[in-house]
Amino acid sequence: MAVFRLAPEESPDPTQQHPPPQQQLQAGREVASDDERSVAADSWSIKSDYGSTLDDEQRHADAAEALSSAANFRAALNYSSDKDEADADAMTTVLGLQNYRNGAYADELTSFRDHSHAGEIWIGAEIMDTVTSWTKNLCIDISQGHMPNHVDEAKREPVAQDEKYLSCWSVLDIGTGNGLLLQELAKQGFTDLTGIDYSEVAIDFARSHADRDGFSGIKFLVDDILETKLERQFQLVMDKGTLDAIGLHPDGPIKRMMYWDSVSKLVAPGGVLVITSCNHTKDELVQEVENFNHRNAGMLPQDPNTIKDRETHRDCPPYQYLNHVRTYPTFMFGGSVGAHVATVAFARN
Repeated sequence: MAVFRLAPEESPDPTQQHPPPQQQLQAGREVASDDERSVAADSWSIKSDYGSTLDDEQRHADAAEALSSAANFRAALNYSSDKDEADADAMTTVLGLQNYRNGAYADELTSFRDHSHAGEIWIGAEIMDTVTSWTKNLCIDISQGHMPNHVDEAKREPVAQDEKYLSCWSVLDIGTGNGLLLQELAKQGFTDLTGIDYSEVAIDFARSHADRDGFSGIKFLVDDILETKLERQFQLVMDKGTLDAIGLHPDGPIKRMMYWDSVSKLVAPGGVLVITSCNHTKDELVQEVENFNHRNAGMLPQDPNTIKDRETHRDCPPYQYLNHVRTYPTFMFGGSVGAHVATVAFARN
């Protein structure tokens, strides 16, 4: 890595003409930008199955010296801004890796054991309340043979037989984390609850948390949704950020295809998949499901005997859009209206 050192300051020479300030700033930009790409590219390390460990001490020493050399120039501020952007991109990639998740939940588990802290609600308490109550009403409507009606969903009154309807719904939470979503679903009346996560630390935390809060009936299993070992199907499958995290993985496109192949095996016919995302709009999630449907149709054998199967698949694809939450706060940007989070339900045919 190149390291730049400024020459020692010489005594003033009244006969020597100094360059204008703009040229001094430009020189600073050149000093900083020469090393910028190298520092930004090496500014993080991944210790996981998917990456390697860089020479942290040497890297940080070189970066510090390079930055120190350019500290006298205002261009260093621009460098800092650019490095923040590079670090943000790097962090985005790290969020898709298992070691990051293990470390995060190890901290939460320690905090829980030492101070009884409940842990972070990834999507926020208000959004989680919306997701669980909306999902409950959706499942009850389906159990009663009603098609979801968004016009009346906010006006629905509790039904005395809610628990009877919800008890027949087996629920799977993909990427359960600390398991708080399942606890909230239990409070809504769901009883057959299972959470999976590929982080063993997260599962330990979720079990400890559930036992302490009186939800020992919730089952927690270590399982990777991309290579799931589950053989059971569920009437309701919940995803609150797992698809987002998979999209941040360095091999995101391939992992997403694996995700949909696995999920399609876990949602029972007639069941529901509910996805909550902070990285996708409702329309983007619908498009992703349609892409899976088309890809799935293309996997049918190319022979005359499958013509009827293809027609059936076209008329009744694996997944169909069912409903979405319409009560999230919205904002306008560039003439378009959107929300910071989207929750969409799909029916499994």
